[in-house]
Amino acid sequence: MKSKIFLVALIATITTGLKVSAQTSAGKKTTVQAVTFKKDNLNLAGNVYLPAGFDKNKKYPAIVVVHPGGGVKEQTAGLYAQQLAENGFVTLAFDASHQGASEGLPRYLDNPINRVGDIYSAIDYLVTLPYVDANSIGGLGICAGSGATVKAAMSERRIKALATVSGVDVGAAGRRGWDGKGSGADVIPTLEAVAKQRTAEANGAAPLYVPYVPEVGDKTAPRDLQEAAEYYRTPRGQYPTSTNKLLFSGVSYGILFDGFGQADKLLTQPLLLVAGSEAGSLWHSQELIEKAASKNKELFIIKGATHMDLYDGKDYVPQVTKKLTAFFSKNL
Repeated sequence: MKSKIFLVALIATITTGLKVSAQTSAGKKTTVQAVTFKKDNLNLAGNVYLPAGFDKNKKYPAIVVVHPGGGVKEQTAGLYAQQLAENGFVTLAFDASHQGASEGLPRYLDNPINRVGDIYSAIDYLVTLPYVDANSIGGLGICAGSGATVKAAMSERRIKALATVSGVDVGAAGRRGWDGKGSGADVIPTLEAVAKQRTAEANGAAPLYVPYVPEVGDKTAPRDLQEAAEYYRTPRGQYPTSTNKLLFSGVSYGILFDGFGQADKLLTQPLLLVAGSEAGSLWHSQELIEKAASKNKELFIIKGATHMDLYDGKDYVPQVTKKLTAFFSKNL
């Protein structure tokens, strides 16, 4: 049960009042602005990356970058936001509601439908920026952020092109396991445990938090999850607001989610899926590329890469960035 909770936890993984910090360097070519924007009554925290030679009087294509479950904007989402800004795009990486520096109670709730709404609000924010071309907005989802971004793109037609990196539909993974070989019945014990915990909390018990990823060195977890621990729980990718906590009573939201459902009818935008050949999550991208209604679609497999290699691997991120840049340059 402990390893299953790790698995489920990982995968479960408008401008009035705007606040902008002083610009700081985000590399040799770009600048970053810390911003807040509204989602209903919540303030969401984001970073806007501006391209080299930024001219406030120009209109730029923009990309919303959506972080993995349990991640925050300063990790792999921020890396790709910076890389794309270096190639001429305005990018926005932000913390999901209930996560990181964004508001939302209860804390550490990861509800994928909430994350879809976060993306709507991120676009609401972008279209108010005078230097953003409102007709040239793209979406980039990473890991569990992919499922939310894919789902958002089906109804959010302001997203003109969509890409995923190490894509995961958190609901499918929750029901079928990390390798996709399980059955929905496998999660019934987890759902029973969630029900018991919700009843306890309704009667005054303290919230229960479970980890997104296992401890470093836990060899019982799938390879990708072991590598996730090495990323999230060591100085390699660790960040103070990425706490490795998931509200257990909310796990059922992720299991129920169907990120790729209706893609055969509603996902019509240009689509690029990037995944590693050695990723245990590859099956998500393989299934989505077959299902999507998009006429312009591609599955780009990076030979030798695992799921986590595409987060920050020096041999792989440049390949991903080059492919993303070409895709968004053509389709935005």
